[in-house]
Amino acid sequence: QVQLVESGGGLVQPGGSLRLSCAASGSIASFAVMAWYRQAPGKQREFVAEITKGGSTNYADSVKGRFTISRDNAKNTVYLQMNSLNPEDTAVYYCKGFSVPYIYWGQGTQVTVSS
Repeated sequence: QVQLVESGGGLVQPGGSLRLSCAASGSIASFAVMAWYRQAPGKQREFVAEITKGGSTNYADSVKGRFTISRDNAKNTVYLQMNSLNPEDTAVYYCKGFSVPYIYWGQGTQVTVSS
């Protein structure tokens, strides 16, 4: 079983940047999809971005052009570069890995955007 551990969250001012990391305890090279989700207080968890085994990416409209997802299979790590952050991006960010037939989730990392 693979464990996912997120890091890189914190407090940032509006307009600032953060880079989140999701480190896996095992190889992610065979994972079909790695993704980031987020959950704001009082809201449902929502999709943010995903990257396939082949490197194709997909983003939620709300983050398109501001966030970039990438994966380093050699380091078993997925990243989420977040730029131009605004208060609406405040949430707990979760990493998700999909390796047929299993789905793995991390514990999340808090991102707070506030002045």
